Amino acid sequence: MENAFYPVREIRDFKDLLNQSAELFGARPAFSLKKNGEYVYVTYNEFKNDVFAFGAALNSLFGLEGSRVSLIGENSYEWCVSYLAVTCGGGVIVPIDKDLSFEDIASIISVSKSKAIIADEAKTQLLIENKDKLSEDLIIITKEKEKNEGSTKQVLDPAKIQYSFKSLKEKGKASLQDLEAYERIVPDPNAMSVLLFTSGTTGTSKGVMLSQYNICSDIMALAGVVKINPTDKLLTVLPLHHTYQCSLGFLMMMYSGGNVAFSEGLRYIVQNMQEFKPTLFLTVPLMLEKIHKRIIKAASSKHGGKLALTFGKAISSFGAAFGINIREKIFGEIQKNFGGELRMIITGAAPISPTVVKDFQAFGIPVYIGYGLTECSPLVIGNNDRLQLPDSVGVPLPGVEVKILNPDSDGVGEIAIKGPMVMLGYYENEKATAEVFEDGWFKTGDLGTVDENGHYRIAGRSKNVIVTKTGKNIYPEEVEYHLNTNPLIAESMVVADDGDEDGDTTVRAKIFPDIEAIKEKLKLQSVTKEQITKVIQDVIKEVNKKLPKYKNIKSFDIRESEFVKTTTHKIKRFANIGKEEEENE
Repeated sequence: MENAFYPVREIRDFKDLLNQSAELFGARPAFSLKKNGEYVYVTYNEFKNDVFAFGAALNSLFGLEGSRVSLIGENSYEWCVSYLAVTCGGGVIVPIDKDLSFEDIASIISVSKSKAIIADEAKTQLLIENKDKLSEDLIIITKEKEKNEGSTKQVLDPAKIQYSFKSLKEKGKASLQDLEAYERIVPDPNAMSVLLFTSGTTGTSKGVMLSQYNICSDIMALAGVVKINPTDKLLTVLPLHHTYQCSLGFLMMMYSGGNVAFSEGLRYIVQNMQEFKPTLFLTVPLMLEKIHKRIIKAASSKHGGKLALTFGKAISSFGAAFGINIREKIFGEIQKNFGGELRMIITGAAPISPTVVKDFQAFGIPVYIGYGLTECSPLVIGNNDRLQLPDSVGVPLPGVEVKILNPDSDGVGEIAIKGPMVMLGYYENEKATAEVFEDGWFKTGDLGTVDENGHYRIAGRSKNVIVTKTGKNIYPEEVEYHLNTNPLIAESMVVADDGDEDGDTTVRAKIFPDIEAIKEKLKLQSVTKEQITKVIQDVIKEVNKKLPKYKNIKSFDIRESEFVKTTTHKIKRFANIGKEEEENE
């Protein structure tokens, strides 16, 4: 593979990946599952057997070969088994964000034409409570919570559980005929196998169609420049439904023979790290920046601690320049907080402060920054084992072509990508697909630059999407859809607001209310600004109930005039932002 540093093992699809990994790493731990306070290993052979058994049951009992199957719930071993059981069995997996409202979940199930859904206990409860709003033919399969997983309370009525993950897996293992039939299935590596919705399907959501070869290509490209060893261990913190965590933190680890564990929650990350002692950590900038702040705060609270930290970083960097590693002695306590064995942090999905990257490198923990999109499986540009830049997302992965379209005088232009990991297109949306492809190049909608050394930097988004520091995408049109369906609002526009006390990006709504409708609601001849504000506050409360918390409207402005529009009556976003600023001055 061109530009690769390491030999790459060819894989054509997920089944090929799983079979090869079981053969190469059979008795090694693929997963470490915490039960009764202790970690229990699941080997690669055991994992493969579980995938094949569960997949055989899905196909033989429900005829799911070639069908779409939705998947929702907390990160878990069962989630990983389900993902591969469906895709290795010729089906299409539809991962769903567990934080979506029921309306959006139901919409994705319907739009994707899912024949079944595999859910954890909490989401199964939600589905059962709203069964009348779902297709009568929808098959609901649940992963029951075991008592040692943190709850002795029975949430689900056993009589209401249609099918359980555990029972289906056992049925699959019991039927040699079904297993053999499943083993004979050869997935089409170039067909749609993963369908990822960018948000709930209300409004302007898009379904990203990925093939198994799309994702396998991305895994092989990364394996060529970042060495992951069978001895490596990764603690999963980010949600698996996101392609960033799924491709890099799950499938990449399976390819490399590594060991995966699941964090018990954000407040348990440090505890889990000290218990599991990961060597790899996949995160997002906001999380890493918060950890960095805690480190600096803890050091500064000690007498002379801040000075010692500054001196330590300088000495560490000086020593590293001469091949002298004194980091463990200086920053051993910091490294112990991560378990003491962490050798690499991978981050992406949003900008990160170069200072944070430099500090972690001084602590002896290099940070690899990358750039990608769901549409690209996801990673296309990144730092690697021979390049760790604090202010750049790095260079293209092997097999990836990148160019800057129509750069301005500062070299800033739209980033375009070409490579085998680029999506098949948007689901049932030929128009949107045609808009982002030009002569085989995928136009990302992101702005960036490239220097004389081929190092890329991201300047910002050219599209409307709002990106939080946790890497969450917020689509303004989706929020506006919910606002504009309310009769008390004439027009709305949603923008990013960086005023959050934690430094995160939040949603701000600019609203032109329907004054006459408000008068009618309040049964008044005239209304004050305070009364209008109170009504809009109530509207926003109702809208927020329909949205995941990270998409909630945190602040709003009341407009006294209509938005500036195009001749086709579309709101000019940037023009109106400028107009708002002028009005506020």
